[in-house]
Amino acid sequence: MTVETTTYMLLGRHGQRYEITDAIPIAPGLFVFRLPGDLALNNPARWNIGHHSGRVVAEALTREAALAGAEKAASLYDWSQDVEFLREEIDDMKFYRDQLPVDCFSLNTHYERGDVSRNGIYTDADIAEAAREAKADGLNALQILNDMADTVPWSGLDTDDFNEAHGRIAELADAA
Repeated sequence: MTVETTTYMLLGRHGQRYEITDAIPIAPGLFVFRLPGDLALNNPARWNIGHHSGRVVAEALTREAALAGAEKAASLYDWSQDVEFLREEIDDMKFYRDQLPVDCFSLNTHYERGDVSRNGIYTDADIAEAAREAKADGLNALQILNDMADTVPWSGLDTDDFNEAHGRIAELADAA
């Protein structure tokens, strides 16, 4: 499946501007994008829903969740409006409550120690290391799955990618 992308200008907390070249337009004024690797290094929620003003509306651990949250948000408001208009129209508490079932959250909800900017991106070396650790700890496939769900880089993977990584780790770890 080919996904249309566009350039999005992310506005930083201190007025900096960051060009995102592969943002996914969801509705007029509403975009989904992955944070650049050099921003918010301790935030594992690498996928964001952004407004055309450059402000981030919500964040998610996975691309799937961000897309679902953006689709839901697109049906509720006219995102082509300016920020001041939307501030008057949107009840923040209700908005984020509506986002929770699709695993989207308010900003800065997920912070961890260290650089977790690779969440959702793994290598064969990551697979081998996870399998070595799982085997050394005597973990079964379900225990491996539970560990992966809450750790970087696995917690940022979309469903199919997560399942593939889990299968590879469980097989290398000889987990039943």
